[in-house]
Amino acid sequence: MEPLESQRDDEMLFMELALRVKMRQEFNRQLGPVSFALASRGKSLEISVPAGLGHILYVLAESDADYSVLPAKILDIINKQ
Repeated sequence: MEPLESQRDDEMLFMELALRVKMRQEFNRQLGPVSFALASRGKSLEISVPAGLGHILYVLAESDADYSVLPAKILDIINKQ
């Protein structure tokens, strides 16, 4: 994927991602922890994966990527680490 137009846009994207991850944690007790979150956009597929110690793995893929398979592959890679 091409980078966004500016560093400011990149920063805004990552701040929004961090906020979404933090908001989802509010429901961990009732629903269980999030394994991954997926957003399908017109030009891309976004997958965020909590990676422990407050880290977030952010994957941006082409919009035609197989979203029924890609998250499982990412989790497999992370869990083998």
